[in-house]
Amino acid sequence: MFVCLGNICRSPLAHGLFEQKVAKAGLGDYFEIASAGTGAWHVGQRPDSRMRGTARCHGLSLDTLRAHQFTPDDLSRHDHIFVMDRTNRADVLRLDRGGRHRSKVELFRTYDPAGHFSDVPDPYYGGRFEEVYRIVDRTCRVILERLVQRYGLPTAAADRTRV
Repeated sequence: MFVCLGNICRSPLAHGLFEQKVAKAGLGDYFEIASAGTGAWHVGQRPDSRMRGTARCHGLSLDTLRAHQFTPDDLSRHDHIFVMDRTNRADVLRLDRGGRHRSKVELFRTYDPAGHFSDVPDPYYGGRFEEVYRIVDRTCRVILERLVQRYGLPTAAADRTRV
């Protein structure tokens, strides 16, 4: 699961890109991919039109996604929870009252191959949609590679495609 503040910019982009990479690698049967926001402002809405436009310019449609608010049930439902910034991480961990799921909540950019282990900038007000796309794209690639290794998933499918 990918998590940001409102589930209309960063996390739906990660959701869509990761889903695309998984499909290209022929690994769709191994993943259940989701995204959510820590806030409820946009529940049921499509991703931000500017993010949808940026994704569309790269051949990716986010039109079928709808915003969902992160709940305590999401902690037990998902094996990996990638949060877009430290505030999102704190909000998610606050819902983990027993501390049982702490290890599965990670900062998304921990896997950024550019070596920037910081927050994914929120483009909602700053308009950095193309920059966010590049960050999320390259980081999703590495996350998929790591999960394929960790779980011993078939690499033949991953080897024959560029993810």
